[in-house]
Amino acid sequence: MPVNPMNRREFVQKTAVTGAVAAVAGTAAVPPAEAADRHPKPHPHPKPNKTWSFSILGTTDLHSHVFDWDYYLDKAYSDAKGNSVGVARVATLIKQQRKAKGEGHVLLVDAGDIIQGTSLGYYFARVDPITSGSKHPMATAMNHMRYDAAALGNHEFNYGIDTLRKFEQQCHFPLLGANALDAKTLRPAFAPYTVKKIRVPGAPDIKVGILGLTNPGIALWDKDNVSGKMVFPGLVEQAKKYVPRLRALGCDVVFLTDHSGLDGSSSYGDELPYVENASNLVAEQVPGIDAILVGHTHVEVPSYTVKNEETGEDVLLSEPYCWGYRLSVFDFELELVRGQWKITSKTAQTLNPNTVDEDPEIKKLLEADHELVVKYVNTSVGTCTEDLSAAESCWKDVPIMDFIQQVQMDSVKAGLSTADAALPLISVAAPFSRTADIPKGSVTIKDIAGLYIYDNTLYGKKLTGAQLKDYLEYAAKYYHQVPAGTKVDTTTLTNANSFWDYMYDVAAGVSYDIDIAQAEGSRIKNLTYNGTSVTDDQVFVVAVNNYRANGGSGYPHIAAAETVYSATDQVRDLMIAYVTVKGSLDPADFASVNWKLTQAGTAVF
Repeated sequence: MPVNPMNRREFVQKTAVTGAVAAVAGTAAVPPAEAADRHPKPHPHPKPNKTWSFSILGTTDLHSHVFDWDYYLDKAYSDAKGNSVGVARVATLIKQQRKAKGEGHVLLVDAGDIIQGTSLGYYFARVDPITSGSKHPMATAMNHMRYDAAALGNHEFNYGIDTLRKFEQQCHFPLLGANALDAKTLRPAFAPYTVKKIRVPGAPDIKVGILGLTNPGIALWDKDNVSGKMVFPGLVEQAKKYVPRLRALGCDVVFLTDHSGLDGSSSYGDELPYVENASNLVAEQVPGIDAILVGHTHVEVPSYTVKNEETGEDVLLSEPYCWGYRLSVFDFELELVRGQWKITSKTAQTLNPNTVDEDPEIKKLLEADHELVVKYVNTSVGTCTEDLSAAESCWKDVPIMDFIQQVQMDSVKAGLSTADAALPLISVAAPFSRTADIPKGSVTIKDIAGLYIYDNTLYGKKLTGAQLKDYLEYAAKYYHQVPAGTKVDTTTLTNANSFWDYMYDVAAGVSYDIDIAQAEGSRIKNLTYNGTSVTDDQVFVVAVNNYRANGGSGYPHIAAAETVYSATDQVRDLMIAYVTVKGSLDPADFASVNWKLTQAGTAVF
């Protein structure tokens, strides 16, 4: 999960951007993937070259966006900033770069989160799974685009290791993860790096080492899929091991692709000993790195420079947003000094694909897959008695959120032991999408998928009344403090403390107020269950998704709490089944949440 697509923030560009430079690239992978060399035929008597240039193009967080299409709305993608999505448009930019610099004169790398994120990704993981013989559209597209390497993202593990391994087999490029280790042997479970050769006529090859690092948070977020199978140490720790190895192999340029942001933060608090967004720390603390393609945080960072603490050398970083919004372009100039290539200049920029057409070859390859998914998401599963909108779900009790809560409570209740079923049952859930809407009348799969956009499963955990209040106080830091007598503006009310929508939980089955006039930690008022004040020692069963149950977003108590229920069914599928079985979605059937925002005790809305 950990980034809410509805809450992206732009990172301030800190360094100057210059134009692209010419390049000549070839390939020679180490280990385990081998790729054919891509280089021009040598001239019979090549003129010796003392300077050379090449480029590395980078994408990240594509999240199974192939075409410029919104499967939740069943129409071409659009947003207020005029962005386009999908690798089909990015492929056109890449073709332009290769044509301008000479065919085969660039390397192409991705920083992870490839196979999950749209209905297309879900379809080929669960409806027509690649483990049963189908080909993943992202593998088809990226093979066509001739990627040289991709880092593993945390969402690569959402559908289990078998699905990931099958995707790996379908790719003609290595999936890199130097800090994805086999839990028993502590050896790399995936290739840690690959080495590419840039062929220079009349001069030694330029060797480019590409090291891939993934996110330690996988150990929490996909605990059910990886526990006992893989472990994920820190990026700094593993980079310190492999960067010297790449230099020892004779690499003239060391390039990292990190599925990790660059602000040194962690959304999971102290649940793990490793930093979530550590690319800046890698640049600062590990000598020998020239540049880093950054991913995971869904922001645009055209060019950013970090000085290495040991060498004083500048490390160049760039993050190309997400979903195919941007393409990062790293340009390197080198000089041959006493038989060894040295970088004399390096620059980075991001390019916007919204002005180019989609690659017609990718359209031809994947149009049929796309149409299958469009047909699937438009399948009707029932009806709804009224329009249910999520537009105000971040500050008001709305029925569309009650739908999620009701499904979670019903599912957990059905799986509890007799003793645990006697305990009060509540549910917590987050407003993942402010644009979600279930219309009055026919309800389709896309309507429900647009409300519950993540591939979460469900847990039942035990919390005491005191722990539940701590949990809700933690959630309430989502709101900026608005003193009594001050007008509440919903455009500036939420997302305090970089607490994004997907991180904010509301509870159903209890009633409570959130007093936004109060300081953080003192906002939860009038917490009751069935009209009676909740006591500190009262025990509740809490229906909660696996991401939060395993420590995602750093909520107190929940990760260590006793588990009384867990299942592999995805919450989204449970919601679809709920509508299918009942035939009609009626808010009157939902458990009331009864939470509200107050300001010095007075209701805000």
